[in-house]
Amino acid sequence: MDSSATHSATTLRNDALIAEGRRVLRIEAIAVAALEERIDEYFAEACRIVAGASGRIVVCGIGKSGHIGRKIAGTLTSTGTPATFLHAVEALHGDLGIVGRHDVAIMISRSGEGSELGQLTEYLTRIGVPIIAVTGRTDSALAADSTVVLDISVAEEACPLDLAPTSSTTATLALGDALAMVVLQLKGFREEDFAELHPSGTLGTKLSVRVADVMITDEFPLLGEHATMRDSIAPLAGMRGTVPIVDDEQRVIGVLTAGDLTRLMELEPGFLDRSVGEIMTRGPKTARAEELGSAAVRRMEAHGIMALPVQDEAGKLVGIVHLHDLMRSGAA
Repeated sequence: MDSSATHSATTLRNDALIAEGRRVLRIEAIAVAALEERIDEYFAEACRIVAGASGRIVVCGIGKSGHIGRKIAGTLTSTGTPATFLHAVEALHGDLGIVGRHDVAIMISRSGEGSELGQLTEYLTRIGVPIIAVTGRTDSALAADSTVVLDISVAEEACPLDLAPTSSTTATLALGDALAMVVLQLKGFREEDFAELHPSGTLGTKLSVRVADVMITDEFPLLGEHATMRDSIAPLAGMRGTVPIVDDEQRVIGVLTAGDLTRLMELEPGFLDRSVGEIMTRGPKTARAEELGSAAVRRMEAHGIMALPVQDEAGKLVGIVHLHDLMRSGAA
């Protein structure tokens, strides 16, 4: 870059820089949004091919497409679909040995052309490996040699020189995420499976804590529905504001909270003689001891709940779990 260009760039006003940043994001957002119309039968077929692979998913690319390919391979692997990245050039110089006959190849190329791609697709076709082409040109040589073609063409790159892959790489990354997330569901991948693949760090902790690890099981108060609100005052204070209500078989039929008591005090002078069954919330949200703590946290946050009764398969009360305890354990 010559000195005059450098000087011009450094004298741009902040509002011009802000406008340019917004332009780039707008163009890339449009490129991603346009992909939605291309989620069709070909996309569904690609998802089924990936989900049904008995071998690995081999993601191939060159240059910026290669960088995006590495991320797609990583996302697939972390969500239960073993995948690896193979550089299309290095593949032709000894790395083809990592590709097996039961694998599936995802080939990423904006142009869909190039001698390396041609040689690689020829080899993959010869050994019977299905090829999913992710390309900006559906009339390219790569597309012609592929089992399924996914179109990631964009109206324009965000690069003002129209040289650096920007919108196209963003679109490719988004399509890769869409593919991985659908495959995840096709394979029945669960939070528990994710936890096994991420045992370390904050994420590993979040996905390993179970409700059983932090729930209170001893000496927690509970009431029957025929108890009075007078009877509930001490249990509510001792149980941090939430008391499970059970029937004669110890099955959870409701919950009473400190908020219920406060609202009743404001409305009725003789509130202490009201029965708990009249005031409690019936059919409350509950938890299971074996479920992930993070799932219980999401349920509490979604419904504005501070605690959940924990019940067994028969609906009997076995404990109570509090949001703060789950958060302290790292489940949130």
